[in-house]
Amino acid sequence: MSGPLVHRRLGYRLVLDSRELAFKSWPESQGRRFFHGHHVAAAACAPGAPIQKIRLPGGHGRQVAVAIISKLGHVIESQQFSRAVLEELIARADEIKREPHRFMGRLAGQVMAALFYEPSTRTRLSFEAAMLRLGGQTMGTDNAREFSSAAKGETLEDTVRIVSGYADVIVLRHNEEGAAKRAAAVSTVPVINAGDGPGQHPTQALLDLYTIRAELSKIDGVRVAMVGDLANGRTVRSLTYLLSKFEDVKVWFVAPPEVAMRDDLKAHLDEHQVPWVETQDLDAVLPEVDVVYMTRIQKERFTDPETYNRVKSVYRIDKGSLERMRKYAILMHPLPRVDEIAPEVDEDPRAAYFRQARNGLHIRMALLDRLLT
Repeated sequence: MSGPLVHRRLGYRLVLDSRELAFKSWPESQGRRFFHGHHVAAAACAPGAPIQKIRLPGGHGRQVAVAIISKLGHVIESQQFSRAVLEELIARADEIKREPHRFMGRLAGQVMAALFYEPSTRTRLSFEAAMLRLGGQTMGTDNAREFSSAAKGETLEDTVRIVSGYADVIVLRHNEEGAAKRAAAVSTVPVINAGDGPGQHPTQALLDLYTIRAELSKIDGVRVAMVGDLANGRTVRSLTYLLSKFEDVKVWFVAPPEVAMRDDLKAHLDEHQVPWVETQDLDAVLPEVDVVYMTRIQKERFTDPETYNRVKSVYRIDKGSLERMRKYAILMHPLPRVDEIAPEVDEDPRAAYFRQARNGLHIRMALLDRLLT
């Protein structure tokens, strides 16, 4: 269970058999009565904490599965989400996509602060559009490292302390791994990790998962190849953690040795009995998978130009690659791309990366709505 943080406005939803039955707020050390006086012990937990088994007194004393999900919490890493919460967010995003008018104004009067210490186009604009379409307002800076307080040496923690007094939610992108956890430790409002160096990017993973379900009509049983810079690619890490929540998933890691997937994530897959394969042979993998998830080699993460030049163009998807892919498979990319996908591929119906980017709006609307209502 990821470390949750209790806020002055933190509450809990109690979910029984996937149906939300009651909502209460309580101190961490106390309990509340639900279901005609049944007593339930309270436990602070992050969004998507694992489902817990409890015994309800009275009646038949039966055990039921409940998930106690924080009303307001931080979105820091993919591990914190349960499958139940992922399915809830996907369903809510579908609803928003079908009937957007029903969600207009739901966040009226609330403010989102965007603190971006690294450049961003898609993530920042989709978060801002999501908040505006829900009726909220946004504020932020184009480059937080260059605005006055950071330029004067103010710490991230102090900046977050101040900004959390102005906003109802903070969306943070930072160049340092672990920055989102540091921000969450001092913030009085939810912090959403929009990318922390080579660490994680959980909302990108949410839109990636949503895209897989939308394109293939399933997540269970999916076969996925992660290709490119897997050592520095926060998107592949976050998506792989989410995939481990589903049944009969298999993952291929395709990368040069210099940027191979880190051991901690492979250990996580072993722990959760998710089979994985590590290889450098992309051509051999293409006919085996339902999803090819390409990533760029991230020049900004390399300190040695020679290493970057050696690995930057190892993998490239072109028309020849498409011929080896399954007819129903999809090609994904978190974008921006450099030269790892040829422009000629864009017109193929299996090229899902622009549809993938558009899905970011609806899943982020679903997440903001889930956190702030």
